[in-house]
Formats: sequence, structure tokens, C-alpha cells
Amino acid sequence: MLPSDRVLTEDGFSAKGAGSVLLLACGALAREILALKAANGWTHLDLHCLPADLHLWPDRIPDAVEAAVHRYRDQYDTIFVVYADCGTGGRLQSRCAALGVEMVPGPHCYAFFDGVEAFAARGDEEMTAFYLTDFLVRQFDAFVWRPMGFDRHPELIPMMFGNYTRLIYQAQTDDPALDTLARSHAARLGLAYERRFTGYGDLERELARLSPDG
Repeated sequence: MLPSDRVLTEDGFSAKGAGSVLLLACGALAREILALKAANGWTHLDLHCLPADLHLWPDRIPDAVEAAVHRYRDQYDTIFVVYADCGTGGRLQSRCAALGVEMVPGPHCYAFFDGVEAFAARGDEEMTAFYLTDFLVRQFDAFVWRPMGFDRHPELIPMMFGNYTRLIYQAQTDDPALDTLARSHAARLGLAYERRFTGYGDLERELARLSPDG
């Protein structure tokens, strides 16, 4: 995870002007955002990441985002919040509206990686699916296994996952090692396994809009 107190740029902290844009993002998206910046030459975008483990306490996300907006607002022409609703029950959207900043649309990263419209269209048929992204495949123990207590009480698995039938790995990259790891996570949870390559989905489109030519 990227340090939560740094703005990453080629030359250090940015000064306001020349269309400067700060991406205020979830730490779980750092690798993907940096990959998109590099692939597209988006040098006008700087990145500041909040800790990924805020997802364990989604009620804290709006306050953390607001604090970061106030901290960096004077340094940038635009701040774009790279979070979806992420379990805040609409509170993050309301806070961003009050602050006058945009955010990524959608309920969560599973939706915008898949494409919000495509994800919504699959809603009924995937009500019993549990999703992982590249980040969550890598960080499965830290964000799923241990927080849910499965390392200490494996008997909780059928209680908490009894209504799930499959694990869908939404792959941002073609990485056989991650595929193997995701398959093992599905087996640990007793779920059927499916891999779906999504790439960066709506995330790439949203960031592209922020380019000077977007």
C-alpha cells in the first residue's frame, strides 16, 4: 500500500496551476492507477492514497476523504475522488457534493471494474457470488480471512458463506500466479471458482476524462 501522507509525482509535491489534478484514492487501487498513469502518459495526474483498510470501517471513509480534500485543495485545480460508495450508504457521495468534488460512480470497485451497467445487469444471476479483485487476491488474508476470524474459527466459514455459491475473480491483469492464488481462496471458502477478465473497466474511462484532451 502507498504511504498515506504523500502525493506521488515525478518531481515531488505539485503546485496549483496548469490543469493540475489530484486523484484522492483508496489504497486498494494504487497499483491500478499507477499502471494506467504509466500506460497513458497521464503525467498531469498526481496520486494520494488513503489506507486501504478503511474498508473495514466504511463509516470512516467520508471523514478521511474530507480531511484530505481540505489538506490538498489549495495545491490543485481539481481533486477527483477515486472511491465508489464503498459501503458508506450514500454518505460519501453527499460529502463529495458538499465539498464540490467529483467521485467515481457506482456502488463499489467490483462494479466499476466490471463496468457499472454490466455489473448491474448481472445482478440477479450473481446474487450468490463473492468477488475478488487483483488487490484482494493478493491481500486475501489481511482483508477477508483474518478480519472475519476464519484463521481462529474456521467453523464460521459455512455460517458466513453458506449462501454464496461461487467466487468470481475479477482480474485486472493476466497473471497466472494470481489466478492460481484466487482459485485457492475459493477452495478455502468452499466455493466454485470463476475468473473474469475485466481489465480496468470504467476506472480507465473516468480517469481519461480528466486529461486535458478528455
